[in-house]
Amino acid sequence: MPHVLVHYHELALKGRNRRFFEQRLVNHLRAGLKNLEGIHVEALPGRIRVSFADPGQWSDCRTRLRHTFGIANFSLAYSLPAHDRSPDLAPLKEAIAQHLPLGQFETFRILTKRAEKRFPKTSIEIDREIGAYVCQVSGKRVNLTSPDLTIAIEVLRDEVFFSFHREPGPGGLPTGTSGTVLGLISGGIDSPVAAYRLMKRGCRVCFVHFHGRPFVSRASEEKVRDIIDVLTRYQLASRAYFVPFGQIQRTIVLTAPPALRIVLYRRMMMRIAEELAARERAWGLVTGDSLGQVASQTPENLAVVTEATTLPLLRPLIGMDKQEITEHAIHIGTYDISIEPDEDCCRLFTPPHPSIKTQLDQVRKAERALDIATMIKDGLAQAEFVEFRA
Repeated sequence: MPHVLVHYHELALKGRNRRFFEQRLVNHLRAGLKNLEGIHVEALPGRIRVSFADPGQWSDCRTRLRHTFGIANFSLAYSLPAHDRSPDLAPLKEAIAQHLPLGQFETFRILTKRAEKRFPKTSIEIDREIGAYVCQVSGKRVNLTSPDLTIAIEVLRDEVFFSFHREPGPGGLPTGTSGTVLGLISGGIDSPVAAYRLMKRGCRVCFVHFHGRPFVSRASEEKVRDIIDVLTRYQLASRAYFVPFGQIQRTIVLTAPPALRIVLYRRMMMRIAEELAARERAWGLVTGDSLGQVASQTPENLAVVTEATTLPLLRPLIGMDKQEITEHAIHIGTYDISIEPDEDCCRLFTPPHPSIKTQLDQVRKAERALDIATMIKDGLAQAEFVEFRA
């Protein structure tokens, strides 16, 4: 029976909390693979084994593992009994020879790890014996530094596993181990990457999108739905709120000084997002702010926007430039969606010369002319709630 051996790295450093993180990863794998028949997920010492009866399921399984946070790497593996720790490696040699991808390599190496230290042969002794046998049956050469193929052997108490190709996982921490946060997501490049980075740190991310209706089309909403679909692959299920923000912007335009509009928009978004975060029991808000990238992201304006909420305001992209963020967006699969044209509320009623060094007393004075409580209430009342499933 084929297996997938899943390895984690960061989880192994969690000391007494390791079992909690490991079980969260096992549970997430079971949920992500549950519609594949005959799949069995089990924690083994220092690794997780995913077993499946049908080899044709490997492709689907691989795709889902690539989107599972907490996995450092994984490999399609084969197993055989350890035979009560017998030093005889003949069954292992024959099994490896049977599965060797002969036409795919010219050089190889053996890399053995022993989780079962009572096995009578050391890792180096196993490497040498298996390596000599592979040379004999394949005619290929050993290369310890840059081989075409690495044959990985893992010796456990009751089983010995071997594999030929190790694939990288996304790393990070299992979904849900760091609680829930609410991500403010636009149709742009930055905010999906910010959400992804918090997901990678174990957060379950709920979303809120502020759109410009009734003054613009649904284009930005449709884009954001597509982006959330992509991100949901990593956490299996997502919750999102779509808040019509056009009338709120219009009220600000008719009341406040033009230069302060952008900051006032952002502060209103934070207040509404904070109320939605309370519904979701989220402990923080996430934005795609990058220091100095646009007028609302100067140090002074960031500080004024932060003051509008009592929740921690997380900005995982704050020190990244646009090129770095773009490369990350391409990697996670949101870039092509983000560059599609839309009608973003952030460009609605934008002043020609927005303030870049806004002072808090200026903003508070402007907000005294606004019925903030009613604006928040109206935004919440009109919010559309949508659930997404991977």
